[in-house]
Amino acid sequence: MKFDLRQARQYAGLKQEEVARKIGVAKITYQKYEYGERHMRTDKAKKFSEAVNIPQSQIIF
Repeated sequence: MKFDLRQARQYAGLKQEEVARKIGVAKITYQKYEYGERHMRTDKAKKFSEAVNIPQSQIIF
């Protein structure tokens, strides 16, 4: 199963603020990733994958 950012975050039971803190960005920056207004850099994608405990290959960035 593939997850988009929002689905992956919700599956992990995390709030936007929590994910933003874990990957080292401001909440508004994370929101822009989730809404498709910005693209996540590779290093942030790796941290996101670790934060939600889902392999990167299963997440649609």
